Formats: sequence, structure tokens, C-alpha cells
Amino acid sequence: MSQHVLAIVLPLVLLYLAFWRWYGGHGQPMSPDEIEAALKQLRSTDPSHDNAAEIEEVRQLLASDDGKEFVMQNLVRYRAKALYPAGTKFSDDPREADRRYGKSILGDLLRYGNVVIFIARKTGDFVRPEGADAWHYVAMVRYRSRRDFVRFAIRANQADKFMHKWAAIEKTHVFPVKPLISLFAVRTLVALSLFSIGLILTSVL
Repeated sequence: MSQHVLAIVLPLVLLYLAFWRWYGGHGQPMSPDEIEAALKQLRSTDPSHDNAAEIEEVRQLLASDDGKEFVMQNLVRYRAKALYPAGTKFSDDPREADRRYGKSILGDLLRYGNVVIFIARKTGDFVRPEGADAWHYVAMVRYRSRRDFVRFAIRANQADKFMHKWAAIEKTHVFPVKPLISLFAVRTLVALSLFSIGLILTSVL
């Protein structure tokens, strides 16, 4: 391999290795002590907000930790009007409130190798069982591991961020899933993109 080609290929290989490390997905399960420490950080210190039920749900999620990546399915229904605390100056549009929440947590997601892979707005009904909830949109988020999910949750639950979510959302159903068939292969997509960049650079430089 010529020095010219090596000067192009080596940085791209190193870049992919850095991505591979950041994207992760093959870690070790959380220890019981780690789980308890994380739950302690998630417990509300606000006397008016008892989140004991949510803490137990997180405990069950973490108890099934295998250290590997997973996808969280989110079904969301907006409030009729955003419900902000008295004295705040935000509009009462729940969709705007949800967008504020999304912007506030994006850095926290990426910090731990978590990425939004799918968001879709409901456009109608088809098969709807009696008593089914009326959801407004669905979102799917890939988490590097349950450890990284709870790290993200601790940061996302900070009052200045969480108030936007609380203001926007009337009801949500969130549960983890493991893809059986998926065409969204991030590692392969990044590898092919870097490979294509390498081919272009070696041909024009």
C-alpha cells in the first residue's frame, strides 16, 4: 500500500474504531450495587412528587440487564394544552413543549451512545380494539445498554428538562424490545460510508 493511500485509509479506520467504541452495545450487566446507586439518583427529592412506582419499573428493567444494546418503544399522547408550572413563560402548545424536551436531551442521548432511530406521527386508525389508547406518535430509541439508559435518564430527569416532558405528555407507554429483523444497520452504514469516502479520496487526490 502506498504512502498516499495509507494516509487516507488509516485515519478512516481509526475513525471507525472510535465510532465502534462509542456505539458499543456489547458490555457487561449492571451489578446489584450499580443498580441501587442508579435508583437512588433517580428517586425524587420533591415531597410533592412521589416517583416510587416509576422507580420500581426501572428496577425491573435493570434486573433483566444483559449488558447489550436494546431498543425502547415509546407510544405518546399529548395533553390538550401544555401544563407548565405557574409563572413560566412558555406557550401552551404541547408539541412545542415536546420539541423543547427533545432538544434538551439530545446531547445526553448521544453522550452515552444512544440514538433515535425512528419517529412517526399517527395519521389515522385501522384496527383499533375497544378501549385502545389514542396515541399521537411513536418513537424508537436505541440504547447502548440498560446502564447507558439509566445514565441518560438521570440527566434527562433534571427539573429544567423534565418539566417540558411533563408539560407536553398526558400519557405514554414505554417498553424495551429486541429487534428480530431490522434493516437499520448503523455499524454497516457507517462502515460503508467511510469506505465510500475512502474510495473517493484515493481516486481524486
